Amino acid sequence: MEIVDRIIISEEDIQKRVRELGEAISQDYAGQTITLLCVLKGGLMFLCDLAKHITQPVAYDFMSVSSYGDATESSGVVRITKDLEESIEGKHVIIVEDIIDTGLTLNYLLKNLHSRNPASLRICTLLDKPDNRRVEIPIDYVGFKVPNDFLVGYGLDFKQLYRNIPYVFVPKKEFIQD
Repeated sequence: MEIVDRIIISEEDIQKRVRELGEAISQDYAGQTITLLCVLKGGLMFLCDLAKHITQPVAYDFMSVSSYGDATESSGVVRITKDLEESIEGKHVIIVEDIIDTGLTLNYLLKNLHSRNPASLRICTLLDKPDNRRVEIPIDYVGFKVPNDFLVGYGLDFKQLYRNIPYVFVPKKEFIQD
């Protein structure tokens, strides 16, 4: 694909790790019903693949929060653009994220969700970018630690495109320069 500079994580490696995460979650929540809370839009592919490997009953709910817009870096200003449809009070909730970067968005989201009194609240992210973290976040399940590059593919977008690519890549600089 013309936009790809280099592939960071192959489709095969993603699928293997997602299966392992699903197995770990299944063990940790044996006998429990889980609500998988997908942070849209980037977490959708990850949620779909992850849920296939969880053997406990799962419900889905979705939130959309924004701190990027069409930029390649977080603005730090967070807003909820779509809220949950169901109450999470008393439920075991796992936030399913595509990537945790600065931590600012997720920190805001955690405070908001804790105030809704879930039985438990944990985080599962496909990608963790710790070098760019501004706020410490307690991540329970991590797929991969990744470098501080702008990443695209497997749910991550550039200007709402390329989410459908089954691997994670760094785009060529000439494609992302404004």
